Amino acid sequence: MFPITVDSARSTSPAAPAPALKGETRIQDPGRSGQAIARRAAEARATVPDLELEMTVDAQPMIDLARTCGCSHTAVLVRACALALRDSPYANAAYRDGRYELYSRVNIAVTVVTGDGQLTPTVLDADTKSLGEISEEIERLAHRARSGELTPPEQAGATFTVSDLGALGVHRWSLPVTPPQAAALTAGAVREAAVVRDGRLVAGYERQIALACDHRILFGARAAGLLTRVAQLLETVTP
Repeated sequence: MFPITVDSARSTSPAAPAPALKGETRIQDPGRSGQAIARRAAEARATVPDLELEMTVDAQPMIDLARTCGCSHTAVLVRACALALRDSPYANAAYRDGRYELYSRVNIAVTVVTGDGQLTPTVLDADTKSLGEISEEIERLAHRARSGELTPPEQAGATFTVSDLGALGVHRWSLPVTPPQAAALTAGAVREAAVVRDGRLVAGYERQIALACDHRILFGARAAGLLTRVAQLLETVTP
């Protein structure tokens, strides 16, 4: 047998520390808004079997209406969705414990970007309000959200969510459905495009809208019907 030798220097010396490939690490706790976003996103992805549909709409009518009324594109989106929801009971609803909950009030949550993330104040009874009233309420709620003054009741009772990130230059994106809502609509940036009007190809504007749905209640034709109706209203909605 051959004698076994041990390299004592190698066996007793401590291992060299691994280089800090990521640099110095700093731990930071999310704020209340960040915590809420993480909680809702995890809940939505874990519990809601979602369906997503997209559509391109002619944005010129929305641009003209917003300019004429002195309101934001988001206000036009909220009004169009509110009117569509009145005729789409399964979209203004929830799937809960194997049953459908259909709501009589149309309350639309609107995403507001803040320094800590985003908040979703609610425009109550949006289907009964004029475009001007919706615009003023969104502006008021957005100011309160960004100044940290938004209260829990101002973020409660939503039956649907609208999120417009067009101002940030995003063309296409989707949003998880917020339980127990049945759906959420997102809108991308307005962009120049060649569009057909009266059989002629002309310069115009378009934007992408997307609908995320709880597939257990808003499926197939129901979801497509809602998105089509919203698109129609965006091209014909009045103050």
